[in-house]
Amino acid sequence: MSALTPDETILGLLARQPQHGYQLLEVFHDPNRLGNVWSLSTSQLYAVLKRLERQGGINGQQVESETAPTRTEYAITPEGNLYLHNWLNTQTPSASIRRVRVEFLSRLYIAQLLRVSVNPIIEHQRHVCQQERANLVRNRETMEGVGALVIELVIAQLDAVLDWIEHCTLVSNPLQS
Repeated sequence: MSALTPDETILGLLARQPQHGYQLLEVFHDPNRLGNVWSLSTSQLYAVLKRLERQGGINGQQVESETAPTRTEYAITPEGNLYLHNWLNTQTPSASIRRVRVEFLSRLYIAQLLRVSVNPIIEHQRHVCQQERANLVRNRETMEGVGALVIELVIAQLDAVLDWIEHCTLVSNPLQS
C-alpha cells in the first residue's frame, strides 16, 4: 500500500485553477474545506509541490505582483491531469478506516470542486468496504481471543463507515446539479 500523501488532492486543487502555495495552504487549514481531513504544514506543502514538479505533474512559474512579493504559481500539467483522473476514478480504493477518512473525503471534495460526479466514487468506496466486511465475517469464526476482538472491532467500524457512506450519498447528490 502506498504512503498516504496529499499529492492527488493538490493536483485536484490545481486542476481547478493555478495557485501559489499560500492559496493551497488556506484550503488545508480551513475546516470547511480540507482542514479537518489533512494536517499539513507549510514545509510539508512545499515539499509536496517540489516533488510533484520534479515528477512532471505540475509546473511552477514566477508571478510578479504590485501588492505582494514575487510568488511561484503552480499549474497542473497533462501528466498531472492523467494522474488525477486515474485517482478520482480508481475502482479499488482502500477499505482502511484511515484511508476512507482521508482519501475518500479528499476524492469527494475534489470531485465536487471540479464538478465531477461523486456517484462512482461513492459506489466504489461502498463496494470495497462491503467486500472487506464480508471477508472479515467469513474469517471471524477461525479467530479467537484478541484476534477475534480485533476482527469484531473492524467489522463494527466498517458497519459505521457503510452507514456514513449512505449519508454521503444523500448529502452529495444534491450538489450534482
